[in-house]
Amino acid sequence: MTVRTCAAVAAILASAGCGASPSAEKPASQTPVKVHAASLKEGFGTYERLVQEAQREGALTVVGLPRDWVNYGEVIDTFADKYGIKVNQLEPQASSRRALDSAARLKPDVFDLSIEEAVGAAGRFAPYKVRGWLDLPDHVKDPAGAWYAAYGGYMSIGYDPRAVAAPASFADLTRPGYKVALDGDPLRSRAAFSGVMAASLRGGSPLPQRGVALFGKLKQAGQLTSPASANTIVTWDHVNAARAARDAASWKVTIPRDAPLGSYHVQAIAKAAPHPAAARLWQEYLFSDEGQNLLQKGYARPARGEAMLMRGTLDTEQASRLPKPPGPPVLLTIPQTDAGKTYVKKQWAKSVG
Repeated sequence: MTVRTCAAVAAILASAGCGASPSAEKPASQTPVKVHAASLKEGFGTYERLVQEAQREGALTVVGLPRDWVNYGEVIDTFADKYGIKVNQLEPQASSRRALDSAARLKPDVFDLSIEEAVGAAGRFAPYKVRGWLDLPDHVKDPAGAWYAAYGGYMSIGYDPRAVAAPASFADLTRPGYKVALDGDPLRSRAAFSGVMAASLRGGSPLPQRGVALFGKLKQAGQLTSPASANTIVTWDHVNAARAARDAASWKVTIPRDAPLGSYHVQAIAKAAPHPAAARLWQEYLFSDEGQNLLQKGYARPARGEAMLMRGTLDTEQASRLPKPPGPPVLLTIPQTDAGKTYVKKQWAKSVG
């Protein structure tokens, strides 16, 4: 096995949840919703029959899927071409909360959500277990199949190597020369909030006071700025990695050794999906080897990565391009996330403004 492939192995195993921090407790699931079609066999009998029924429906409606997010543009286009199904792409910039709140009006077939939003809305989903169900880590899927992780990533620091040295920790950002930006407002943006929480980690445990204090210090020093004028941006590693791939000379990405904060995006099918067969076919495609490798092409870390690696179906060349994590991810529990949001909401304006 080459050095490059070994690095890919380490990156995939760490991000797949193997040996995750004790903070990564399994989210409490809601009471399973009982429906007849809980799997391909029970719902359509065979994959071929599912394809035929989805093609008969002829359409799929998605919401909150930016085309430049984890390569979703190519994923959508490949799915549409492969099966001859039109994909209606609504409100691509919608957050998880917005996607759920607008569901009655937009009538999406499927959702791409944060775990905390999915857990709270589990009763609104139609449980379905994809064929790759057993490959998914237990702590990032609902036992009844209401939701299940498709891909994950780490919070990272992207930086211009021409302007600053590679930061080894969040504390390094307070050194002279760093002009730092979060990816949005932490009161509204999950990426920005997660950046604050990553800066809060010590020994795998988050204390939001630390993160708010750090960004308050940066603000006071005149080092906290907008992304347009920053030489350092705190956001998900797949976002920073995609930028680095476009221009390696002016952008690098690192995951701080003391803050390996990870997160997953999960998939779910709307209970009232207008195109129920197409919705299930979409999930089957996302969790297929082809779909998982396409998400990885967008620098996401596929949830089935470990199993695919063992079977020889993972694109290890692309995996080797993912930012190297310092170790297994710390996945915040829902209580930790809620406590962090409460503190940031109360203190951000006072401490950072």
